[in-house]
Amino acid sequence: MSGKTSMVFTRTCDSTLLLAYILRNLGFSAIPISGQMSQAKRLGAINKFKEGECNILICTDVASRGLDIPSVDMVINYDIPMNSKDYIHRVGRTARAGRSGVAISLINQFEVEWYMQIEKLIGKKLPEYPAIEEEVLRLLERVAEAKRISQMKIKETGGKKRLERGDDDEEDTDKYLGLNKRKSFEKSKRR
Repeated sequence: MSGKTSMVFTRTCDSTLLLAYILRNLGFSAIPISGQMSQAKRLGAINKFKEGECNILICTDVASRGLDIPSVDMVINYDIPMNSKDYIHRVGRTARAGRSGVAISLINQFEVEWYMQIEKLIGKKLPEYPAIEEEVLRLLERVAEAKRISQMKIKETGGKKRLERGDDDEEDTDKYLGLNKRKSFEKSKRR
């Protein structure tokens, strides 16, 4: 679904940042949104997504409800939600105004029980698409390298400690959102 809009849901704020970096390193246009970002940054990310400047929005459940995003072609549950009702809200992002879309959930052996609870809630068995080992192995080296580079970038910029101090997000995301100019202007006004 190259060129289509996608929302990728993760369980944690840290995962949104890491996954956005990994996807960028692989050449995709991805931007994170999470509850640890300031309101201005969240709105900036949503606007980039809505305007088509970025076609992948990496998010926590903060984006599963209440956002006016009219067109989402695909929802990917990178981390399956622990609460079955959150699944309904997440995949509902693709079915706005009579549109249809695709929802994909990546699960591992530890999440099967949650997945079965979702199937019970919606009253149907979801189709399984097993991974083809040969295809996965072909991409594994590229993805592993992108992840290594992304983890180094997060570590270099302060990563978790920066988030724990209350800083909203990485400067790289500020650049992506075009917020750096405004930030420096605000700093010079304060002086």
